[in-house]
Order: sequence, then structure tokens, then C-alpha cells
Amino acid sequence: MGTKQYTGSPEDADLMRADSLAREIFADVANKWAFLIIEFLGERTLRFSELRNEVEGISHKMLTQNLRMLERNGLVQRKVHPTVPPRVEYTLTEAGRALRATVDGMCGWTHTYLGHIEESRRRFDA
Repeated sequence: MGTKQYTGSPEDADLMRADSLAREIFADVANKWAFLIIEFLGERTLRFSELRNEVEGISHKMLTQNLRMLERNGLVQRKVHPTVPPRVEYTLTEAGRALRATVDGMCGWTHTYLGHIEESRRRFDA
């Protein structure tokens, strides 16, 4: 399966425009919970409760909201198994796996510069 090409209007992808779709997508996925969900789902398919256990500190409500947003944006696939009780699993889509490479890069950047950032904060706050 190949990468899908963008077919919307140039205005939708224009980062200079306050009303661009690109800015809306960035606002959706560039939050701490979405990043962590993408990171943990990158390893394997998880059930809601498993994902909640992995993402330390997330509430049931925030996990639900972020999973719905990621599913709406085509980054997460939700699969309901017809069992009693219903079993629901979440996995990254192709687009979600591609975004995970960026998330991994940001996690690596954080590890590399954590000491620098902590020192800068200490100096700034002094």
C-alpha cells in the first residue's frame, strides 16, 4: 500500500493561514496524550484498558477523547470484536505508523537534550 497524495486545496495545507486544515491537524496530534498513544500503539495492537495502563496518568475521558480524535484523523483503527462483553482493540493505521516515526524522532530529541533543557530552565527560573 503506497502513500496517499494530498488532493485538497493548497489553502488547506498552507501553514501561514490561521484557518488551514494543516494547523487543525497539528493542534490535534501535537499534544502529550496523542504522542504517548501513538508511541504505545506503535509497538502492538492494544485494548482500551491495556492502553490506559501503558499511558500513565491519562484519565478514561482523555483516553477516549484522544482515541476518537486519532481515529477521526485516520491515524488509529478501532476494531470491535462481537463478543460478550465486547472486545475493542486499537492499532495504528499506515498514516499513524508514518507519524510514529516523527514521534520517535521527537522522543529521541528529548532524550538527547533533556539535560540542556533542564539546565536552561534552572538558569531562566533563577
